[in-house]
Amino acid sequence: MVHIIFPKYFNWKVDLQPLQLINRSMLKVHTFFIALTVFLMGILCFTSSEALLHSELGKRICFGLGIFWLIRLFFQFFVYPKELWKGKKFELTMHILASIFWTYLAFSFFWATFS
Repeated sequence: MVHIIFPKYFNWKVDLQPLQLINRSMLKVHTFFIALTVFLMGILCFTSSEALLHSELGKRICFGLGIFWLIRLFFQFFVYPKELWKGKKFELTMHILASIFWTYLAFSFFWATFS
């Protein structure tokens, strides 16, 4: 749900204006579909936890979700530049909280896969 505030928080109306229409559109569409995918992952976990934990297909889905969140954690440290959060109190706090959350998600899904 946090993706809803992205356009206003990151001032996309101004910052994206210099981009070509295709690039601006792709950024907005990809942001929407990432948010939708993460939302649907959450719905799946809340509505189908038993199936995820106790079926072969569920374990495979958990493994895939574990990989997804582990890669997201990797990107947080090795793709995003440190200048985005280093020396900035709010951004550093968000970096730490997000890193903890993605570690938790990756660990939880791998635990579900192999338990």
